[in-house]
Amino acid sequence: MGPGWQPWTGLERRSNHIPVKLSALVLLVYLTFRILFSGFVVLLPVPELPAVAVDRSDSREVAVGVVSDAKPRKDKCNLFTGEWIPNPSGPAYTNESCRFIESPQNCMKNGRLDMGYLFWRWKPHGCDVPPFNAQKFMDVMRNKTWALIGDSILRNHAQSLICLLSKAEDAVEIYHDEQYKSRTWRFPSHNFTISLIWSPFLIKAEIFENDDGESKSENRLHLDTLDDNWASQYTSFDYMVVSGGQWFLKTAVYMENNTVVGCHYCPKLNLSELGYEYAYSKTLNLVFHFVTTSEHKPIVIYRTWAPDHFEYGEWFSGGVCNRTAPYKAGEFDGREVDHVMRKIELEEFNRAVALDGTENVAHLKLLDTFQLSLLRPDAHSGPYRRFHPFEKDKNAKVQNDCLHWCLPGAIDSWNDLIMKLILDE
Repeated sequence: MGPGWQPWTGLERRSNHIPVKLSALVLLVYLTFRILFSGFVVLLPVPELPAVAVDRSDSREVAVGVVSDAKPRKDKCNLFTGEWIPNPSGPAYTNESCRFIESPQNCMKNGRLDMGYLFWRWKPHGCDVPPFNAQKFMDVMRNKTWALIGDSILRNHAQSLICLLSKAEDAVEIYHDEQYKSRTWRFPSHNFTISLIWSPFLIKAEIFENDDGESKSENRLHLDTLDDNWASQYTSFDYMVVSGGQWFLKTAVYMENNTVVGCHYCPKLNLSELGYEYAYSKTLNLVFHFVTTSEHKPIVIYRTWAPDHFEYGEWFSGGVCNRTAPYKAGEFDGREVDHVMRKIELEEFNRAVALDGTENVAHLKLLDTFQLSLLRPDAHSGPYRRFHPFEKDKNAKVQNDCLHWCLPGAIDSWNDLIMKLILDE
């Protein structure tokens, strides 16, 4: 055997055939599978994309007001779910810079010393609400007419709006009724008007109660007839803010077709107890039906129930509201009546939106201020609904107002939200 001898020649040659045989085997297997499973689709590998977190919780359009308590999707913002955070810059106006604050809401003038309630702002989860921009609002609302329709809380709300707008232009009052419950202001250089219309029930009502809550008879409510004070002017408004609720808790006799059908809390009258829930639901159904079926289509904003914060009693039995800071989320859930009334509002509002089913639904919006208001027990007038209530006796027993709000104060955030709703539209 010489140097050219290759001891494993036979094995090497056999191993050279192995790749060929393997290739043939693979091809045979492939053809077999192709024949047997020709109906299947071959899926080719797809390049891997970066992972994206998907929030599948329910969030609905704030514009039409269908509100969910669930966490909103990242591309949406529920303006009405959030928290109050410190605001070192303080309020947009003071009781000295705004001359439109009525005495029961002018807490600073009436002697309130703690000012902490002025230094908070509403922060929705996942987004922000810019502070009210009076000049921008005025420019958008040039030649427009607004109406704010409801009870004394709506009047409180209107004062806040007028005060915020007065930073851009001073309002001129051009009308008031005998009791100053309905009023109209005009901003001349913008030809912009705001009307406050007193309509505590939103429907036709015969009211037998004075300003101190004393009644000489039961109120009589016509559940099938709107209050003409606002309905007759409906076609003249471009924007409307509507709210109700608190007056429905009072004793009342209910009428339909000018016939008594029942009452709420009237044991001496031998009438069927229908309850305030029945009357409130019927009323809102009537209001929303009128709005959605009318040929005139103003922007109609419905503001939800405003909770009170009486503790240790009611307004007539020594209830007070002497807290000095907002509640944190979950710290206070409100009373049962709060949730009953808000549930009725959401049901009737959503029913109106669903039944309308047209492009006109964009004209009906929900301003759900319930949660943000629920967290502010510190922002009410309390004993300072009257001028220096403890001046003569620091231990005096004073009737508190834990329903209406100090101005400036937490209620100004309602107008921040209105501006956000309107300008985003």
